Amino acid sequence: MEEVYTLEREVGRGSYGVVFEGRVAGTGPWGNRGERVAIKRLPCSSPECIELYLQELWAMRATAKSHPNVIALHCCLLQTGPKTLQPLRPGRLPLNLVESALKGSVRVSDSETQKKAGTGEGTGAPRSRKRVMPSEPVPRPCSALWLVMEYCDGGDLNHYLLSRPAETRRNHSVLRQLSGALAFLHRLHIVHRDLKPDNVLVCLTPTGPLVKVADFGLSKVSKGSTDGDLTRQLFSSTCGSDFYMAPEVWSGRSYTAQADIFSLGVLFWAVLERITFLEDGATQEQLGAYVCRGRRLVPLGEALCDNPDLQLCIPMRAKRAPSLPGPPSPELCALLLDMLAADPTARPMAHQLENRVRRATSLQ
Repeated sequence: MEEVYTLEREVGRGSYGVVFEGRVAGTGPWGNRGERVAIKRLPCSSPECIELYLQELWAMRATAKSHPNVIALHCCLLQTGPKTLQPLRPGRLPLNLVESALKGSVRVSDSETQKKAGTGEGTGAPRSRKRVMPSEPVPRPCSALWLVMEYCDGGDLNHYLLSRPAETRRNHSVLRQLSGALAFLHRLHIVHRDLKPDNVLVCLTPTGPLVKVADFGLSKVSKGSTDGDLTRQLFSSTCGSDFYMAPEVWSGRSYTAQADIFSLGVLFWAVLERITFLEDGATQEQLGAYVCRGRRLVPLGEALCDNPDLQLCIPMRAKRAPSLPGPPSPELCALLLDMLAADPTARPMAHQLENRVRRATSLQ
């Protein structure tokens, strides 16, 4: 790794991997010397993890560097030993990992196989110092995937927006960029399935924030040839984050790409009205809309799952703090209500959303 990239510091850690800030160490296909990059290490420890990693890699390769508001993947490196990395060729998936995901088991390294065979481990056989050689050469298994991506210096959308005064022009720019990114992803038949402020990164530019949809670990590359076909492709896995999940996902029913529209609707509402919440055990506020039931904050998707006829009050704040801009325009309020409809078929499709956001934000 140090011959190609240097790791400078850890910038994020999740359930499946660790993200580092790094720099390009040399010149050539890896980038320009000294260029900052984000490097995510994904340990290939279980078939379930491997399946998620391959989904993320597949989605990021499909997007390539084709949209300014989707995080760009520079390259993928396979770790086959403590200090052994090799680039994955474009258009190829690591066959060992595909096999692990399909068979539901992770093949251990040759050295581990030989160690167990040599000691008789797990067989009841007497220990032996004899080295057991494989009958035929096999590819070395991958212990981790390293995804090298563009670096975003503004942090995630929560950090960026909540560390600054609310501003209508900035809010509208974020909405336009995110609606364009989702329309692009859905045109490529990529359903993100975990849209939330944590998964939107920000690059600081002289003209304002450049936001980028990231983290495709739960995404699915769907079938279909048009945006309309995408709304008929069904998914069944319950995934996402509670405060952004659509009611059909909460209920355990099959759902379509329209679940992404609902998630983005929650995010849009929170951005426009600066609605925040604190999760249990957390110390940092997060952007997200909800319904109040006494002292409990109920995610919108859960509330609509329980009562599809629930009437949402948009704008939420009757009395607005002096530091906040005015409420969203009637056009934006109507758009939010459509995006947050309990019935997925009543929500606009991604390409329609992009056009409506552009029109509504140009009026205010």
